[in-house]
Amino acid sequence: MTTTPTSTPDPLHFPPRFAWGVATASYQIEGAPSEDGRGASIWDTFSHTPGRVRGGDTGDVACDHYHRLDADLDLIHSLGVNAYRFSVSWPRVQPSGRGPANPAGLDFYSRLVDGLLTRGITPWLTLYHWDLPQALQDQGGWPSRDTAHAFGDYAAVVAGALGDRVKHFITINEPWCAAFLGYGIGIHAPGHTDLAQSYAAAHHLLVGHGLAVQAVRAHAPGAQVGITLNLYEGYPATDTPQDRAATRRQDGFQNRWYLDPVYGRGYPQDMVELIGDASPQAQGLVLPGDVDLMGVPTDFLGVNMYSRTVVEDAPGEGFLHSRAVRPEGSEYTGFGWEVAPQSLTDLMLRLQRDYDPPAIYITENGATYPDTVEADGSVHDAERTRYFQSHLGAIEDALTGGAKVRGYFAWSLMDNFEWAEGYDKRFGIVHVDFATQARTLKQSGRWYRDFLARTRQTVGV
Repeated sequence: MTTTPTSTPDPLHFPPRFAWGVATASYQIEGAPSEDGRGASIWDTFSHTPGRVRGGDTGDVACDHYHRLDADLDLIHSLGVNAYRFSVSWPRVQPSGRGPANPAGLDFYSRLVDGLLTRGITPWLTLYHWDLPQALQDQGGWPSRDTAHAFGDYAAVVAGALGDRVKHFITINEPWCAAFLGYGIGIHAPGHTDLAQSYAAAHHLLVGHGLAVQAVRAHAPGAQVGITLNLYEGYPATDTPQDRAATRRQDGFQNRWYLDPVYGRGYPQDMVELIGDASPQAQGLVLPGDVDLMGVPTDFLGVNMYSRTVVEDAPGEGFLHSRAVRPEGSEYTGFGWEVAPQSLTDLMLRLQRDYDPPAIYITENGATYPDTVEADGSVHDAERTRYFQSHLGAIEDALTGGAKVRGYFAWSLMDNFEWAEGYDKRFGIVHVDFATQARTLKQSGRWYRDFLARTRQTVGV
């Protein structure tokens, strides 16, 4: 279970048309929650509920990106990236989650897309990064199949308005988080704690994904479309049959429950049996045609990867009868996540071997550390810099091994509202002073910028 890659990143070893980018999400950076006709999202409601978010923080201002669009686009351009992944706020486009588009909301994203293209940056648009319109949650949210159909209609609106310029669409970001953290254990919006609800939500998120793929294909011909999953390669704590079986169960819960349907296999039967009455099958939610709909062909797989999972058998502990353990002697990020770049290599090779996606894009990868701002305003985040170096080295190894990795998006462009952690955890390669909104490029950002400059030189751009 080594945690260090076998190489350090060399620009010569990446494909010439590799997508190099940074990533953000709408609720985490935009602010302006009620301007220009935007409706409320479940995260507006959740963050304003006492006790839900660390420090009582909300996304009301966040990075004020809605009012600082041009300056932030210039900031992105200064990094030398050729791609930018952002998400569209569903309630900014459809305040109630249904019906005609809000012109002002669409105009914001139209200006964003035009600004990227003017600067030579390819837009990568995520349709759903967790900010469900509160009006849809009031009607049942993701546990209701109606929400999946509303999402397909919303995807058609966005693709119809922006698909003439946007050629890369991600349907849903991390359905595992939206379903399990939001409806299963309640640490994310909308804060429900019901295992059956979480599996109903997971099913309808995947149905919504299939409907959105169809909508993008219909309204943005020629665009590439895929989904982003948060995946963690698992390793048994000891080489025993019990720990290996526990690792397999954890993999089914975290990875295969989403990968198998997306690649046309339906749900893994071992997990259906383990989940029992809470499964969508037992709830009667899997309708004829759903397997084909969830498995509609896609052009790429987006992967968000931050760490690995080390698992031991734990009879009677939850429905998985397993627990994740914290290996001694490893380095950990500010979130307490193990730094394990070799697991990224292993994950990419496993995905290529087991599912053979046409292309893999690392749509998020990064680390939070307790940054210190020096007297001169600089941020020397050596640990985050090493994190990026080691994980790009891991991708290089995966490419050598035959994985079709075609892009990398650093998470995140800048410090932002980190969901239930509020503003306590910072992922950015750009430091944000939330009192003044001043942006400062960190050491990690300078390293990434300089690495990308060498990348461009190697391909003669």
